[in-house]
Amino acid sequence: MAPSSEPLTTERILVATEEVLRRHGPAKATVVDVARALGVSHGSVYRHFRTKTALREAVTKRWLDRTTEALAAITATDADPETRLREWLATLFAAKRRKAGIDPELFATYGLLAQESGDVVDAHLVELTDQLTGIVREGVARGVFAAPDPAVTASALFQATGRFHDPGYAKEWEKPGAQGDFEALVDLLVRGLRA
Repeated sequence: MAPSSEPLTTERILVATEEVLRRHGPAKATVVDVARALGVSHGSVYRHFRTKTALREAVTKRWLDRTTEALAAITATDADPETRLREWLATLFAAKRRKAGIDPELFATYGLLAQESGDVVDAHLVELTDQLTGIVREGVARGVFAAPDPAVTASALFQATGRFHDPGYAKEWEKPGAQGDFEALVDLLVRGLRA
C-alpha cells in the first residue's frame, strides 16, 4: 500500500468505497480493500467509520442524496406547482433510469446495500415524500390542486409512480413505451389533482 499525500477525509473514503464496490461487489468489498485503494491502513478508515456497516450506510446515503439534492432544487423554484410536480416526477424517473443504465453493476450493488441500510432508505423516502408534500401543499394554497390532506396525497403520488422509481422495476425502464407510460400516468395524476 503506497502512502497517499492527500489527507484522509470522509469524502475520499466514500469515493474509494464506491470504486471498490464497483469492482468487487458488496459481497467481496471489504474495509481492507477500501484502505488499500486509499493507500492507508484499515485502522485509518475505521477512525472515520466505526464499522463496515457504518461505511456502507454512509456510501448508500451519499448515493441517495444525489437524487434528493436534484429534486430539492426543483421544489425551491418559483415555477407553478403543476410544473414543479411534473418536473419533480420526471427528474426522479430520469435519475433512476440514468443510474441503472450507466452503471448497472453499481446500481445492483446499491440495491443490495439499500436493503441492508433500512434506516437510511427510510429517511430518504421520508425526505422525498416531504418534498412532494411541499409541492402539493403550495398547489392547494394557490388554488391549483384540490387535496384535503397534502401529506396523504403526496404519499399516494409517490406510491402511484413507484413503477418509475422503485429499483425493483429497473428492467422495465428501458422497454419501448416506458416513457410514454410514465407521461400518461403523470397526466392522469395531475388531472386528478386539479382544483
